[in-house]
Amino acid sequence: LVSVLSSAIIVYRLPWTWKCSKLLMKCIHAGLNTVAMILAIVATVAAFDYHNASNIPNMYSLHSWIGLIAIIFYSLQLFLGFAVFLLPFAPVPLRAALMPIHVYSGLTIFATVIATALMGITEKLLFSLQNPSYSASPPEATFVNCLGLLLVIFGALILWMASRPHWKRPPEENAKVLGPIGETPEGTEAESTMTDGSNADKSDLRINSEADRKQNLKLDEAGQRSTM
Repeated sequence: LVSVLSSAIIVYRLPWTWKCSKLLMKCIHAGLNTVAMILAIVATVAAFDYHNASNIPNMYSLHSWIGLIAIIFYSLQLFLGFAVFLLPFAPVPLRAALMPIHVYSGLTIFATVIATALMGITEKLLFSLQNPSYSASPPEATFVNCLGLLLVIFGALILWMASRPHWKRPPEENAKVLGPIGETPEGTEAESTMTDGSNADKSDLRINSEADRKQNLKLDEAGQRSTM
């Protein structure tokens, strides 16, 4: 979840992807989230199997509680993302209304996953390090503590990239997200028509002003001749 989910979050934020089609980026985003969800389910099943085989109680720690909550909300996020944003059935106003919620919930789930990983590695050290204990700061404890710091820095970097306005996809590209797949967004043709019309009007005005300028020059020359 930490690595694959972070890639799914920033796939829209990379400037060299802004020239790619919106449909392609949506498919990559959905594919990465699907891979992360499959790996999370496999890991959760493995954890329950290990607990059952070792006669360890299930779902008693804060790590397990928050981890399971993250998995449940992530599955809901993935389902709603497919239903609303990838499939072409949801109306445009619904997509526009849910987009901020979708972004916020995704970042919240990612932060929760980072917190779950930090609690998990700390819990593992407390149970595994007996002689010497965790409080004696053996090399394993130092290594895992440094890993936890790197997780915090990595999570902060991803959240920073996802929250900066200059990392966002340009607005003219974002306008294509809300329209159904394969359909020209509303207003695009009208805007292009208006742009073409305004350009035509500008060119006509330029031609007319040029003609007027030449005519004025001719009149001035004629006036000068008559004066001479």
